[in-house]
Amino acid sequence: MIKHELIQYFKSLGLTVHTTTKARGHQGFFLKNRIDISKNISENRIIPTLLHEFAHYIHSKIEPDMNKNGGTLTALFGSEKYKDELVKVTNFVDENSLCVRLYEHKDRVKEKIKEHEAVIKQYYPKFQRSKKFKEFDKYIKKSNARYLLKYDRVKVIEGGFWRKNIKLYTIDNIETDFVDMPKAFASYIRLKSYQKKQSRISSRINRYKKYYEKPCELFARLVEGIYLDREWVEAIAPNVTKQFFDLLNDGYYLELKDVIMLSYTR
Repeated sequence: MIKHELIQYFKSLGLTVHTTTKARGHQGFFLKNRIDISKNISENRIIPTLLHEFAHYIHSKIEPDMNKNGGTLTALFGSEKYKDELVKVTNFVDENSLCVRLYEHKDRVKEKIKEHEAVIKQYYPKFQRSKKFKEFDKYIKKSNARYLLKYDRVKVIEGGFWRKNIKLYTIDNIETDFVDMPKAFASYIRLKSYQKKQSRISSRINRYKKYYEKPCELFARLVEGIYLDREWVEAIAPNVTKQFFDLLNDGYYLELKDVIMLSYTR
């Protein structure tokens, strides 16, 4: 089987290959001449993952600091101009890179923010999210509801040393816990909560984008993508694919040429 041939070839280069670990929670992992392939991935993902991690190995030989800084497209392809095409390949290879669910969640949160803003404007037509809500600020100073501006669920301890009263407040029970609170103010608290959720989602999207757009990851997914569907990758990324094969045939990617011959031509 090609899987065993690849593993044996990797080992002949001095690499240690493990296929029975959890690969640090990833499908595969490369570090210091060691490749781990997760025991939990499906059979059809083993070869693409082996190729992906081997691409990291080759990249580390071209740029020894690759693991620290993610490498550069200039070192890999001679130019930074191929990034857009490489991102297209990454989106093809790994649909998680599109962050579809996160964007959908973000859209739902945006709608909730608009809903609560509409409620507030029924009572305060001049309300603007970007400006201080003075009426609310005046009210909230004397209410335990102020804790819900920071947390969606909070325990408040009241009373002295001997007799303590512990009260649980949640964002879902504002009307029950604070019966005198105006509807607009309850909506404002929820609006602020959704704004925090929106910020967290945006941060996650940015982290994913930063990870997927590292040159080391773009290169590894190009190698993976060519194995999965070379014709499609050439169609969506013709310039970087041509540059890749020109450099490959010139021996620039070292032993990767042998791996291409072993796996991609089967």
